[in-house]
Amino acid sequence: MSPASGILVSRRTLLAAALMGAGLLLVSPTEVHSGTLHPVENVTRLYTVKVERVVTPRSREAVRNALLEWPGLIAVGGGRYSMGGQVAVAGGLHIDMREMNRLVWLRPDTKTVRVEAGMRWRDLQDHIDAHQLSVQTMQSYANFTVGGSVSVNAHGRYVGHGPIGHSVRALQLVLADGEIVEVDRQKHPELFRAAIGGYGAVGVITEVELALDDNVRIERTVEALALRDYPAWFEREVRAANGFLLHNADLVPPFFDEASAVSWRRSDKPLTVAARLVPRDRSYRLEQGMVWAVTELPNGDALQRKYIRPALLDRPEVVWLNYEASLDLRSLEPASRRATTYVLQEYFIPTQHFLVFATEMARIIRKHQAKVLNVSIRHSPTDEVSMLAWAREEVFSFVVYYKQRTDSQALEDAGRWTRDMIDAALKCGGTYYLPYQLHATRAQFAAAYPQADAFRAVKRAVDPQGRLSNALWQRYL
Repeated sequence: MSPASGILVSRRTLLAAALMGAGLLLVSPTEVHSGTLHPVENVTRLYTVKVERVVTPRSREAVRNALLEWPGLIAVGGGRYSMGGQVAVAGGLHIDMREMNRLVWLRPDTKTVRVEAGMRWRDLQDHIDAHQLSVQTMQSYANFTVGGSVSVNAHGRYVGHGPIGHSVRALQLVLADGEIVEVDRQKHPELFRAAIGGYGAVGVITEVELALDDNVRIERTVEALALRDYPAWFEREVRAANGFLLHNADLVPPFFDEASAVSWRRSDKPLTVAARLVPRDRSYRLEQGMVWAVTELPNGDALQRKYIRPALLDRPEVVWLNYEASLDLRSLEPASRRATTYVLQEYFIPTQHFLVFATEMARIIRKHQAKVLNVSIRHSPTDEVSMLAWAREEVFSFVVYYKQRTDSQALEDAGRWTRDMIDAALKCGGTYYLPYQLHATRAQFAAAYPQADAFRAVKRAVDPQGRLSNALWQRYL
């Protein structure tokens, strides 16, 4: 930690005294719900965490007051799409950031924007589309909050961009002692690096400054490949500056040995979809029905491979980049998650070990009879920003989308095959992604994230009492 960072820790007593003297610790603009334990769920409906209090701040000052008023453990949440309790801590305070969703400023001339952390990507797209601008890096779906995406150091299908941290220009944080600080690559750089992909451990992200790109027309191309041929094809076609902006490849059950490469390249052709953004009121009954069919009907794997995927991808499509970037997760949401739910895992594998891992992954899935619907392959260059980088070198990512039951036996079964997958990734010199079920052992976490000691040092400097926590950090940090 730089000498300047030490100043942040030393101000706690003065700040608290000043706030109390001004009465700001007693009059808070947050909405506070207390009295009984409150369940904080995530999208899977697994691992609900019961907290003592929930606050919904609408300003950075409200966040600061909440931190100073609460004596115990504190966790932060946005869209609640992390799947293993990363947004809450048992018996603690949950800070729900979704009401902090305003545009701070937009500068089209420099292609930069600053937003409050609770803004969702879809809302940001509403602001920037009129200026013919697009988000530089985000997930494939637009429902997530910007601050949450930064906190997990998310990525998407953007060719050559890597994790979202590469597009973050600056952050505003509220530290555990109430100090409000600005951090970037020059100002408190270690704190900046620890906050990106830090899952709320070093401070509450209240504002995010991002670089933007141009919104352009893009055309989809689809190519079927044998799995063994995919790495060379990717190198030759996608990385060779052929105008591709988005790319992923899908592997489908039961053998996961064929890659359907879906790429989007810059185009001047007429649009096949006139809308600039996906309509918010769109119905997804057809898509939801197809997900049900491939997981519940006999021979669902063959149904997906032979009929559903070709029907979705074979038609030509030219759209705005913002349209493809504004997809809605409702297209994947089942009618109920009571008995079964849909979950993700993700593994980051050095490019030279692609085929070794892919082959072992398929073997593990078949051995455990896991109900995997799809494995999506993406690519990332080396992460040059995050302290807890998941891409310490150039990697392919394997995003595993699967269905599981919600009973205790199903959770145990998922844990066993997840740990097998993590071991396979570690043997290839890779790692696994942290926002999902907490099945990894402490030893696996330590092997996957050897940078954790440096991260712990930053956390001790700005949060010596360890007040900022969640289920993830209680288990591993």
